[in-house]
Amino acid sequence: MNAKKDDRFIQPYLFFNGLCEEAVGFYRKALGAEVETTMRFKDGPESHQPGTIPPDFENKIMHTSFRIGQTTMMASDGCSAEGLSFQGFSLSLSVSSESEAERVFAALAEAGQVRMPLAKTFWSSRFGMVADRFGIGWMITVTPAGQK
Repeated sequence: MNAKKDDRFIQPYLFFNGLCEEAVGFYRKALGAEVETTMRFKDGPESHQPGTIPPDFENKIMHTSFRIGQTTMMASDGCSAEGLSFQGFSLSLSVSSESEAERVFAALAEAGQVRMPLAKTFWSSRFGMVADRFGIGWMITVTPAGQK
């Protein structure tokens, strides 16, 4: 058996197709996200080849990272202004209290779509699923103290 510690981790990287600044602002308000770094396309070290980004993207976000609790998320406006399409995954947010679950669920549901109302389940005192206004799927769960 290999005794070496596995220090790998996964970080979500979301592409918002021109809506990144709005999305990060929303997560700051709804979830208390803290922005760590932001770089705009115009501030990159190299100029972009014609046609690689839409003409009005110079002030859009090339890369940003922000923290929600203990997790660092990354995001960008990407290289397209086409509509958003987030399918095949959800982000799971564990909180320590029912009141916090209710608060973040309501904030994420604002202008979004409730997929499963927040309710008691056999594994949690509160669990619910919601797609936020950008189409990101979220699963909110209350995790008992001491459990990960």
